[in-house]
Amino acid sequence: MDQQQRQQLIQQYREGYDVVVAALSGATDAELDARPADGGWTARETTHHIADSELTSSIRLRRLIAEDEPAILGYDGNLFARRLSYGRRPVASALDAIRAARTGTAEILDLLTEEDWARTGTHDELPAYGVEIWLEVYAQHCHEHAAQIAAALTEARAVPA
Repeated sequence: MDQQQRQQLIQQYREGYDVVVAALSGATDAELDARPADGGWTARETTHHIADSELTSSIRLRRLIAEDEPAILGYDGNLFARRLSYGRRPVASALDAIRAARTGTAEILDLLTEEDWARTGTHDELPAYGVEIWLEVYAQHCHEHAAQIAAALTEARAVPA
């Protein structure tokens, strides 16, 4: 990955919080809690998933940079959703967590050296994992879930009250 690609991905990463906020714009509690017809997560649940994933990902990056060959473990998002009461919590704290994780992590990304970008670890769910792969995954994470939120809200708004 060259410097230009990195900068484009970092910019996409920086935009993630705003994309999620835009997707949630104007949503009522009833719309946030409307279960999509496919049985997927509600907009509220998706927002909490993003927050937990962003907090987890920020630690993953820090470990990749600070530790030698760290072992990164995946987690069960559905289990988190159930046990951490995603469906019953306001989204404001989740948005605060997303913003904080993204802001602090972007500051780190801006300071990485070529040696830092080359750092790697292992991931129990991926064949290869390192700082560049981390950026490729998380630059788009908020965007992907913002689209999921927007679709859930569009569907909720199409259902007659």
